[in-house]
Amino acid sequence: MINIVLIQPRIPQNTGNIGRLCVGAKARLHLIYPLGFCVDDKSLKRAGLDYWQHLDWYQWENIEHFWSAHPINSQHFFFSTKASKLYYDAHFADECFLYFGREDAGIAPEILAQHSAQTFKIPMTQGTRSINLATAVGAVLYEAIRQTKIYLDF
Repeated sequence: MINIVLIQPRIPQNTGNIGRLCVGAKARLHLIYPLGFCVDDKSLKRAGLDYWQHLDWYQWENIEHFWSAHPINSQHFFFSTKASKLYYDAHFADECFLYFGREDAGIAPEILAQHSAQTFKIPMTQGTRSINLATAVGAVLYEAIRQTKIYLDF
């Protein structure tokens, strides 16, 4: 199963949309605290619509707690506009972890520096600061599905 890891997301609508993506793609969602909203926020549930009840999701106190349960290996991938390699050059496997950072700050620089060999970006035109978090997750998630040929009902 593909795992989406959101490190300290701030916007409930993005997280709700990502939850909906995860349901549609049979992916697992991990939320790393602190969050910028409450998980019972109506904006979160509204964006996820009636899919939220079908979502396979977990909450983690912090990134260290998450890593104690899921130690970093070659199947942990970090996504940042600061990366030099493109996301479709990553080699995803069935049980991979795709990390995305806060909407306003991305993934902490020390995490990116520590895992630079596993850090990738989505190509954008020059002058574009970033794309929406849910859009970024969708692009990378479906590239991972394409590469792993995970069966989805079409």
